[in-house]
Amino acid sequence: MMNQQKGRTAKLTIISLIVAILIIQTFVPGIGYIPIGPVQATIIHLTVIIGASLFGAQTGLILGASWGVLRMIKAAVMPDLMSIVFLNPLVSVIPRMLVGLIAGLVATYLDGKVKGRTKFIITGVVGSLVNTITVLSAIYFFAADSYAAALNIPTTALIGTFVVTIGTNGILEAVVAGILTPIMAIPLAKSLKRTQTE
Repeated sequence: MMNQQKGRTAKLTIISLIVAILIIQTFVPGIGYIPIGPVQATIIHLTVIIGASLFGAQTGLILGASWGVLRMIKAAVMPDLMSIVFLNPLVSVIPRMLVGLIAGLVATYLDGKVKGRTKFIITGVVGSLVNTITVLSAIYFFAADSYAAALNIPTTALIGTFVVTIGTNGILEAVVAGILTPIMAIPLAKSLKRTQTE
């Protein structure tokens, strides 16, 4: 009973820290969103993926929703070229919820089937690709005109632009996620396991 209570306390502590990190990454320039010309590359999805890979789909969904809401708030209070796009919750919130949900489902499915490091690598890559593909899909279906106007390109050029984005930023972010997710998640998983057995 005491071990279960310690485990729950450790889990809540780590989740609270993850949410705090999401807040810092969202609002401190250059930490979660890295400006590249008119758009921003993100490393903030790693935080959600790690939380989801440690605690499962439900926690991943909550963390993804938190990230999405924070992104929408950032668009409102710290406007930039793309703010008009991310004020739409269908673009800012729903894709991020899917990142957490799918990363959590993948991690749970792989648990016990592959080694821990492999599980975190696959979860990192999949979660990152889900982020890129779902955000771009949401932009295309729900904010295409605003996005095209922000980039000063015709709407008809969006598919080509998205293909290039997936092939460059998307692949790079997935590789980075595959490398960094196990580096950060494995020590946290070991710490949680020790807490539960003490």
